[in-house]
Amino acid sequence: MLSPLAATAPPTFRTHDESLQQIRAACADTDVPASFHDIGESREGRPLGGVVLGEGPLTVSLIAGAHADEPVGPETLRTLVLAACDAPEALADLLQQVRFLVVPHINPDGEARNRSWMDAWPSLSAYLQERVREKPGDDLEFGFPTMRPENRAVSHFLRRHGPMDLHLSLHGMGVSEGFFLLIERHWGFRTEALQDALKAEAEQMELGLHDHNRQGEKGFFYLGPGFNTTPEGTAMRTFFRAKNNPKEARRFHQSSMEFVRSLGGDPLCLVTELPLFRITPTTDTPSTDAPGRPATYLACRQALAELALASSADSDDALEEVRARFGLAPLPLREAIRLQLLVIMHSITTAQKRFR
Repeated sequence: MLSPLAATAPPTFRTHDESLQQIRAACADTDVPASFHDIGESREGRPLGGVVLGEGPLTVSLIAGAHADEPVGPETLRTLVLAACDAPEALADLLQQVRFLVVPHINPDGEARNRSWMDAWPSLSAYLQERVREKPGDDLEFGFPTMRPENRAVSHFLRRHGPMDLHLSLHGMGVSEGFFLLIERHWGFRTEALQDALKAEAEQMELGLHDHNRQGEKGFFYLGPGFNTTPEGTAMRTFFRAKNNPKEARRFHQSSMEFVRSLGGDPLCLVTELPLFRITPTTDTPSTDAPGRPATYLACRQALAELALASSADSDDALEEVRARFGLAPLPLREAIRLQLLVIMHSITTAQKRFR
């Protein structure tokens, strides 16, 4: 029901200011139940907007953009809101079942810092040279409810309209071997049907599963190929205290998932992790040597880190060698948006089953 909306998305990334104006205007001029809310400003004074879309009994919160270098999530939520307002008949039944609370971009300051490579998309060279990412203590995903002005604005919006039945924070990875979804630990073993459905969707799209068992590090517990539990602020703090680094531990507050659960109920909470550049194994790359150990991914990440430290004199040739070795190719934006929308739709189905 939602995935066809991906066809309405642009082939590259819109700007925050442009899309927020479009969303405000669309909500004011539509027959669907949609209202735009000015929820606050970013640390640097950029406006933050939230949308209440639909009037159903199932409350679903959707946020994106927490990490500055992960732009597919915001583009997905912009597409969802604009397409829903533009074609009321397409989602009429769904919007009678669901009430979406949408903050399309919680981190416009981070988008501004990454604008150069986003405008050059899908250039791998531009991405590697120009991407910027927040460090712990400035990480919006682990800043709830009050670490930064953005966290305070989003928390107030969600608290005012909560509690939730379902929450998704849309994220991404620079490179990976395929589809990867994080499921909040209280739901980890109640989502077998959801996992099966999403495995089938990834297979149909000829996208592999990112199979990485991190042995519980920072809250990432292994559920199987393509699935881990979500990290948590509590687990992050424990991890760094165990390393005798209390200063780093204090940088981690609640995740959005922990905050949403604190509002009450038993919400299904998910984090999407789709690659900007997918790894396609070649004859030159190592194979996975054991379940849960993505040898190709780990080798690729190491090669890209070394490339970033190398002299720029031979960087073009070196980048091309890494690209060829690991079969690196951009995941087309509309394809990535379509998969994000499929995750949202299948997770709605999962959340609804509790009420049947």
